[in-house]
Amino acid sequence: MSELLTLKGTNGVSEIHIESGLLARAASVIGETFSPSRIHIVSDSTVAPLYLEQLEQQFTLPVTHTVIPAGEEHKRLSTVEGIYHDLLANGMTRKDLIIALGGGVVGDITGFAAATFLRGVSLCQIPTTLLAQVDSSVGGKTGVDMPEGKNLVGAFYQPRLVLIDPAVLATLPDQTFADGMAEVVKYGYISNREILDMVSAPDYKKNIERIICECVRIKRDVVTIDEHDTGLRMILNFGHTIGHAAEKLGNYVDLTHGQAVAIGMVAAMRLSAMLGNEDLSERLIGILEHIGLPTELKYGREDIYRSLLSDKKKFGATVNFILVREPGRAEITPIGAEKLHEYVLKL
Repeated sequence: MSELLTLKGTNGVSEIHIESGLLARAASVIGETFSPSRIHIVSDSTVAPLYLEQLEQQFTLPVTHTVIPAGEEHKRLSTVEGIYHDLLANGMTRKDLIIALGGGVVGDITGFAAATFLRGVSLCQIPTTLLAQVDSSVGGKTGVDMPEGKNLVGAFYQPRLVLIDPAVLATLPDQTFADGMAEVVKYGYISNREILDMVSAPDYKKNIERIICECVRIKRDVVTIDEHDTGLRMILNFGHTIGHAAEKLGNYVDLTHGQAVAIGMVAAMRLSAMLGNEDLSERLIGILEHIGLPTELKYGREDIYRSLLSDKKKFGATVNFILVREPGRAEITPIGAEKLHEYVLKL
């Protein structure tokens, strides 16, 4: 199957192509959108040996690259500065093109570099992990982590082109695939309960292309309404408030992003039940265990509370939590910091 979606953002229209085998003809599709003099590709030490040469050889114009170390712990301003130096050394101008080839960390870092280098250079995202394909490559959120918290420095910068090739997922380790499924489950709970039925099936991977298309469609629709994350887009943070707090406590090494989101979704469900809503955690736990994701917080609750207070979703004396009252419908619920403290201690 082949799918083409468009997303209109403040810095232009994103075209999102979803098709198995797309990476093998990426240069042709890129040439229909961009006319650069030079291309610079950013990848990481895991993805580059698999796909960098295959992509570079498709172009006839000069192509250079930066290969950054793989891992969330390298999602830092120092890594972005290294990319800047490579862009300058290779003569990149505002008329040229930067390509992010990799998972969510590569996409976030490269997107931020593209948004800020020379005040903005055209960007193409080629996500190679499930998490990046269903979530982080679409919507224009870019950024890096700080010791104080996750994604605290960044910019909204839409890629003009996103090329999603589900075939590349065949090279993913099982755990990395499972990480992406956490975001898939998120989309099922916040928007389309049919996704939950699909991922509950024993052979859910057979429907992965359909699952990717549905998740991207949901995100496209949400971002079109609220590009800058001041309203509806916050529902995409289901599981992320406590999840980000757990990631930070583990120094971005103990837990992957997907594992943290899985734990965070269960915690959010339990917190919702404390507020008097139906407790939906049992089915969620079953789905996550079926996929191979953790469901329990392993950090002290006081530590979790203090960590989440640095999250971007905190506004003044309240924290915006995303609560699911029924599968497929989420809502934004501000919770006072003191009351939240009580709830977190009971998780």
